[in-house]
Amino acid sequence: MKASRKLFLLTPLCALLAAGSAHATNGMLMEGYGPISTGMGGASQAIDHGNAGMAQNPATLGMMADGTARLDVAFGILGPDVSSAMAGMPTAESGGTSYLMPAFGYTRRNGALTYGLGVFAQGGMGTEYDANSFLAMGSGSPVRSELGVGNVIFPVAYQVNPNLTVGATLKFMWSSLDLRMAATPAQLGAMVTGGSGTLGAALGAGALNTATWARIDFSDDNDFTGSAKSTGFGAALGMTYKVNKDVVMGASYQFKSALNDMETGGSSASMSANPGAAPTATFVDNGKITVVDFQMPSVFAVGASWQASPALLLAADLKYIGWNDAMKSFKMRYDSAGMGGSVSFAMQQEWKDQTVLNLGLAWKANEALTLRAGLNLAGNPIPDAYVNPLFPATVKNHVTLGLGYQVSKAGDFNMSLTMAPKVTVTTPQAVIISHSQTNWQFMYSHRF
Repeated sequence: MKASRKLFLLTPLCALLAAGSAHATNGMLMEGYGPISTGMGGASQAIDHGNAGMAQNPATLGMMADGTARLDVAFGILGPDVSSAMAGMPTAESGGTSYLMPAFGYTRRNGALTYGLGVFAQGGMGTEYDANSFLAMGSGSPVRSELGVGNVIFPVAYQVNPNLTVGATLKFMWSSLDLRMAATPAQLGAMVTGGSGTLGAALGAGALNTATWARIDFSDDNDFTGSAKSTGFGAALGMTYKVNKDVVMGASYQFKSALNDMETGGSSASMSANPGAAPTATFVDNGKITVVDFQMPSVFAVGASWQASPALLLAADLKYIGWNDAMKSFKMRYDSAGMGGSVSFAMQQEWKDQTVLNLGLAWKANEALTLRAGLNLAGNPIPDAYVNPLFPATVKNHVTLGLGYQVSKAGDFNMSLTMAPKVTVTTPQAVIISHSQTNWQFMYSHRF
């Protein structure tokens, strides 16, 4: 397996390619967008943090000076450390330990109006386990997941009066998924919600009864795409209000996404099982996978900032992420290209809505250097009863640090470091999953 996989290749205007998974850290969402916000614990609703504002509260884009333009070029390095253990088995270490995440944004302000374009990763999750791990269940093939969601964002902000600014974004979204999953026939059968045709009849007749493992596989092993793909749209609204010269309040609402179903090619997926005790139980079939109604959640956020002194800025946000509406179950349909017929699956998820508290500060050490620190505090949205080693989006709290340095009159450099302590959960199958992260973000900004 590759130690470093490209997460989202987000290049300006020339090659917008969806990439693989993100180990996003508030569930499937990033802990912060851009190193300025991330260095301050992800606080974003009432501060100027550059073009990354279009990924959170678009009204903050109106904080830039009239008659100016800004270009941000950024990339992140997400470093998850995930392992799964079971009594009597060697610990399985996920090989997905380094994910690259480029991003781009351009905005211009003319009078009361600010507008622009950006390309940002929104989130995702995934893991990679070797073929000899216990999670492969003796199938001799690796197990992995790689889910990614990205956006091309078209933001606009309008200054209604000296105190109030409103903003909105329209997003063209894409998602992609690779999945190579092994299970016992009983586990696979428990996910089946319906079947038809020859395939449905074969499974209903117990075609897998004597097998010791069964698999669902769809993966293109490409750093930039997943085997199952879809596109769709999203939108957000935001506002900021300047209470006085030192205090700003902000709020935003990200609507639940409207993504189409993710689909593989007509014979790009497979279902298989080993012979088990009876050679007649051998089962191999190729077909198409459709991931039904996978969506990213709504997010409601409110926040405030306080310029406590000329050198010290304090910020705090409270976010409510609607995971329960978006992640009640993970549904797929397999349409056979060989046997004919189809079978539908559902992996129960029952994610809980998540409340996230973002706390941050920025201290201007001198005219060129700004230092930042913050906390990102959240619960684990996945109930232990439904967590899966392939989708362990279980990280809770984060400690963040950052700095900014003005390299010229027109340009500055910003970076952030996020450290998420280890979270350990145990599944009903007694699999112990551990997950921690060390993430970096870097950005160069140029003003015109």
